[in-house]
Amino acid sequence: MAIRVMLVDDQALLRTGFRMVLAAQPDMEVVAEAGDGAQALEMLRSTRVDVVLMDVRMPRMDGVEATRRICGGDRTPEDGDPRVLILTTFDLDEYAFTGLKAGASGFMLKDVPPDELLTAIRAVHSGDAVVAPSTTRRLLDRFTPMLPNAGTEDRYKEIDRLTEREREVLLLVAQGLSNGEIARKLVLSEATVKTHVGRILTKLSLRDRVQAVVLAYESGLIRAGGGPF
Repeated sequence: MAIRVMLVDDQALLRTGFRMVLAAQPDMEVVAEAGDGAQALEMLRSTRVDVVLMDVRMPRMDGVEATRRICGGDRTPEDGDPRVLILTTFDLDEYAFTGLKAGASGFMLKDVPPDELLTAIRAVHSGDAVVAPSTTRRLLDRFTPMLPNAGTEDRYKEIDRLTEREREVLLLVAQGLSNGEIARKLVLSEATVKTHVGRILTKLSLRDRVQAVVLAYESGLIRAGGGPF
């Protein structure tokens, strides 16, 4: 079954470029396009979509609000459960981190090489999250100071539920390391690291690695700049 993709961007030329790249893939199909978040929500009511490529800055409804509604409680189980991959222009958009908090499964820069975009779409579709060190760290370090501090004590309490090893693994996940890189750093098998990550997500009621990164920053486990306190 082909991955059913929706393109959401107010620039038709960009949508055309993305559509050409995706149309050349045997395992992908662009099933819908929208010029803003409001139109995307309307189209999702009648179109089954697996992955939404979501721009951030758009008229009427921006990508963050649309992501919040897609990933939140505004949709019923019958609507399906598309996953959102945010596309952002790093130097302009100050909403990427907020988009992750809204439920996006990851983000990439709009000038990403086609191969990396395709890999990201496949990863998101498979249930993984796109948390690349080259973009995640820069964005989180820049935008974390803008976040409100509400609920910080509760976040600390959540982290306290983890074992020492799980906290260590979470810290490395928050720094953008893959399971393989964490395994080499901690001298563990990759399967063991995968088990630790799974337990972390379960204990903290998190959906994926992106949410783990957000929680690590909000809780103070890792500070802007990438290092632990």
